[in-house]
Amino acid sequence: MVALFVEPLQDVILGGDRIYLRPPKRGEYLDWSRLREASRSFLEPWEPVWPADALSRMSYRRRLRRILADWREDVGYAFHLVRRSDERLLGGIALSNVRRGVAQTAGIGYWIGAEFADQGYMTEALDALISFAFSDLGLHRLEAACLPRNEASYRLLMKVGFHQEGMARSYLRINGAWEDHLLFGLLREDRD
Repeated sequence: MVALFVEPLQDVILGGDRIYLRPPKRGEYLDWSRLREASRSFLEPWEPVWPADALSRMSYRRRLRRILADWREDVGYAFHLVRRSDERLLGGIALSNVRRGVAQTAGIGYWIGAEFADQGYMTEALDALISFAFSDLGLHRLEAACLPRNEASYRLLMKVGFHQEGMARSYLRINGAWEDHLLFGLLREDRD
Protein backbone atom coordinates (compact mmCIF):
# COMPACT_ATOMS: atom_id res chain seq x y z
CA MET A 1 0.00 0.00 0.00
CA VAL A 2 1.30 3.44 -0.93
CA ALA A 3 -0.34 6.14 1.18
CA LEU A 4 1.63 9.21 0.12
CA PHE A 5 3.39 10.07 -3.10
CA VAL A 6 6.39 12.31 -3.37
CA GLU A 7 7.37 14.44 -6.31
CA PRO A 8 7.65 14.13 -9.18
CA LEU A 9 3.97 13.37 -9.65
CA GLN A 10 4.66 12.81 -13.35
CA ASP A 11 5.92 9.34 -12.42
CA VAL A 12 2.39 8.24 -11.46
CA ILE A 13 0.61 6.91 -14.55
CA LEU A 14 -2.45 4.67 -14.49
CA GLY A 15 -3.37 2.74 -17.58
CA GLY A 16 -6.27 1.54 -19.63
CA ASP A 17 -6.26 0.03 -23.12
CA ARG A 18 -7.01 3.24 -25.01
CA ILE A 19 -6.29 5.83 -22.32
CA TYR A 20 -4.00 6.60 -19.45
CA LEU A 21 -4.30 8.82 -16.41
CA ARG A 22 -1.57 11.10 -15.14
CA PRO A 23 -1.39 14.14 -12.90
CA PRO A 24 -2.08 17.44 -14.69
CA LYS A 25 0.96 19.32 -15.99
CA ARG A 26 1.68 23.03 -16.07
CA GLY A 27 2.21 22.97 -19.86
CA GLU A 28 -1.31 21.65 -20.50
CA TYR A 29 -3.10 24.90 -19.76
CA LEU A 30 -4.08 25.60 -23.38
CA ASP A 31 -5.30 22.04 -24.05
CA TRP A 32 -7.26 22.05 -20.79
CA SER A 33 -8.83 25.49 -21.27
CA ARG A 34 -9.74 24.84 -24.92
CA LEU A 35 -11.36 21.51 -24.08
CA ARG A 36 -13.31 23.00 -21.15
CA GLU A 37 -14.44 25.99 -23.25
CA ALA A 38 -15.47 23.80 -26.21
CA SER A 39 -17.43 21.59 -23.78
CA ARG A 40 -18.89 24.36 -21.64
CA SER A 41 -22.56 23.88 -22.54
CA PHE A 42 -22.13 20.12 -22.16
CA LEU A 43 -20.51 20.40 -18.69
CA GLU A 44 -22.33 23.32 -17.06
CA PRO A 45 -25.58 21.42 -16.24
CA TRP A 46 -23.56 19.00 -14.06
CA GLU A 47 -21.06 21.33 -12.37
CA PRO A 48 -21.01 24.26 -9.94
CA VAL A 49 -21.28 27.70 -11.53
CA TRP A 50 -18.04 28.54 -13.29
CA PRO A 51 -16.39 31.66 -11.85
CA ALA A 52 -15.58 34.48 -14.28
CA ASP A 53 -11.91 33.40 -14.35
CA ALA A 54 -12.62 29.66 -14.58
CA LEU A 55 -10.53 29.20 -17.71
CA SER A 56 -7.75 31.67 -16.96
CA ARG A 57 -4.11 30.68 -16.77
CA MET A 58 -4.00 31.90 -13.14
CA SER A 59 -6.99 29.74 -12.24
CA TYR A 60 -5.26 26.73 -13.80
CA ARG A 61 -2.08 27.46 -11.83
CA ARG A 62 -4.09 27.69 -8.59
CA ARG A 63 -5.70 24.37 -9.48
CA LEU A 64 -2.28 22.75 -9.99
CA ARG A 65 -0.99 24.08 -6.65
CA ARG A 66 -4.05 22.67 -4.89
CA ILE A 67 -3.67 19.31 -6.65
CA LEU A 68 -0.01 19.07 -5.58
CA ALA A 69 -0.90 19.97 -1.98
CA ASP A 70 -3.70 17.39 -1.96
CA TRP A 71 -1.31 14.66 -3.18
CA ARG A 72 1.28 15.58 -0.56
CA GLU A 73 -1.32 15.59 2.21
CA ASP A 74 -2.98 12.34 1.02
CA VAL A 75 -6.40 14.01 0.75
CA GLY A 76 -6.89 13.98 -3.03
CA TYR A 77 -5.51 12.55 -6.25
CA ALA A 78 -6.41 14.30 -9.51
CA PHE A 79 -5.58 13.04 -12.98
CA HIS A 80 -5.95 14.11 -16.56
CA LEU A 81 -7.45 11.54 -18.91
CA VAL A 82 -5.29 11.20 -22.04
CA ARG A 83 -5.90 9.16 -25.20
CA ARG A 84 -2.95 6.89 -25.98
CA SER A 85 -3.22 7.05 -29.78
CA ASP A 86 -2.64 10.79 -30.09
CA GLU A 87 -1.87 12.09 -26.56
CA ARG A 88 -5.09 14.13 -26.69
CA LEU A 89 -6.50 15.42 -23.40
CA LEU A 90 -10.02 14.00 -23.01
CA GLY A 91 -11.06 15.06 -19.49
CA GLY A 92 -10.27 14.67 -15.83
CA ILE A 93 -10.95 12.34 -12.93
CA ALA A 94 -10.13 12.59 -9.25
CA LEU A 95 -10.31 11.03 -5.85
CA SER A 96 -11.19 13.69 -3.29
CA ASN A 97 -11.85 13.99 0.41
CA VAL A 98 -9.68 10.96 1.19
CA ARG A 99 -10.46 9.92 4.76
CA ARG A 100 -8.14 7.57 6.58
CA GLY A 101 -8.46 6.01 10.03
CA VAL A 102 -11.56 3.90 10.46
CA ALA A 103 -13.11 5.16 7.19
CA GLN A 104 -10.46 4.47 4.47
CA THR A 105 -12.70 6.09 1.87
CA ALA A 106 -12.76 8.78 -0.81
CA GLY A 107 -15.15 10.41 -3.24
CA ILE A 108 -14.84 10.21 -7.01
CA GLY A 109 -15.54 12.98 -9.50
CA TYR A 110 -14.98 13.17 -13.24
CA TRP A 111 -15.64 15.16 -16.41
CA ILE A 112 -15.06 14.51 -20.09
CA GLY A 113 -15.02 16.75 -23.13
CA ALA A 114 -18.25 16.74 -25.12
CA GLU A 115 -16.71 15.27 -28.27
CA PHE A 116 -15.35 12.29 -26.30
CA ALA A 117 -18.50 11.38 -24.36
CA ASP A 118 -20.21 8.02 -24.78
CA GLN A 119 -17.15 6.33 -26.28
CA GLY A 120 -16.10 4.25 -23.26
CA TYR A 121 -13.11 6.41 -22.31
CA MET A 122 -14.48 7.30 -18.89
CA THR A 123 -15.28 3.64 -18.17
CA GLU A 124 -11.59 2.81 -18.69
CA ALA A 125 -10.54 5.82 -16.62
CA LEU A 126 -12.84 4.92 -13.75
CA ASP A 127 -11.64 1.31 -13.77
CA ALA A 128 -8.01 2.48 -13.57
CA LEU A 129 -8.77 4.94 -10.78
CA ILE A 130 -10.71 2.34 -8.78
CA SER A 131 -7.80 -0.10 -9.01
CA PHE A 132 -5.42 2.63 -7.88
CA ALA A 133 -7.66 3.56 -4.95
CA PHE A 134 -8.06 0.01 -3.68
CA SER A 135 -4.64 -1.46 -4.54
CA ASP A 136 -2.19 1.43 -4.25
CA LEU A 137 -3.92 3.65 -1.70
CA GLY A 138 -5.40 0.81 0.34
CA LEU A 139 -8.87 2.37 0.48
CA HIS A 140 -11.86 0.25 1.48
CA ARG A 141 -14.76 2.29 0.07
CA LEU A 142 -15.38 4.76 -2.76
CA GLU A 143 -18.33 7.10 -2.99
CA ALA A 144 -19.88 8.96 -5.92
CA ALA A 145 -22.96 11.07 -6.53
CA CYS A 146 -24.84 12.21 -9.59
CA LEU A 147 -27.94 14.17 -10.44
CA PRO A 148 -30.96 11.89 -10.95
CA ARG A 149 -31.36 13.21 -14.52
CA ASN A 150 -27.71 12.51 -15.43
CA GLU A 151 -28.40 9.19 -17.12
CA ALA A 152 -24.90 8.85 -18.60
CA SER A 153 -23.24 9.19 -15.19
CA TYR A 154 -25.77 6.82 -13.61
CA ARG A 155 -25.08 4.16 -16.28
CA LEU A 156 -21.32 4.62 -15.91
CA LEU A 157 -21.34 4.16 -12.14
CA MET A 158 -23.53 1.07 -12.38
CA LYS A 159 -21.38 -0.38 -15.18
CA VAL A 160 -18.18 -0.25 -13.10
CA GLY A 161 -19.86 -1.84 -10.08
CA PHE A 162 -21.12 0.97 -7.85
CA HIS A 163 -24.31 0.34 -5.88
CA GLN A 164 -26.96 3.01 -5.53
CA GLU A 165 -27.33 3.58 -1.79
CA GLY A 166 -29.82 6.40 -1.57
CA MET A 167 -30.56 10.01 -2.33
CA ALA A 168 -29.35 13.18 -0.64
CA ARG A 169 -31.74 16.10 -0.80
CA SER A 170 -30.25 19.45 -1.88
CA TYR A 171 -26.84 17.81 -1.74
CA LEU A 172 -24.73 20.11 -3.93
CA ARG A 173 -25.16 23.53 -5.54
CA ILE A 174 -25.00 22.70 -9.25
CA ASN A 175 -25.24 25.33 -11.97
CA GLY A 176 -26.59 27.79 -9.40
CA ALA A 177 -29.26 25.62 -7.76
CA TRP A 178 -29.28 23.21 -4.81
CA GLU A 179 -29.82 19.79 -6.37
CA ASP A 180 -30.77 16.36 -5.07
CA HIS A 181 -28.17 13.67 -5.86
CA LEU A 182 -28.25 9.90 -6.09
CA LEU A 183 -25.57 8.42 -3.81
CA PHE A 184 -23.41 5.45 -4.78
CA GLY A 185 -20.87 3.30 -2.98
CA LEU A 186 -18.30 0.72 -4.03
CA LEU A 187 -16.42 -1.53 -1.59
CA ARG A 188 -13.07 -3.16 -2.31
CA GLU A 189 -14.70 -6.58 -1.97
CA ASP A 190 -17.26 -5.62 -4.64
CA ARG A 191 -14.38 -5.70 -7.15
CA ASP A 192 -12.95 -9.10 -6.08
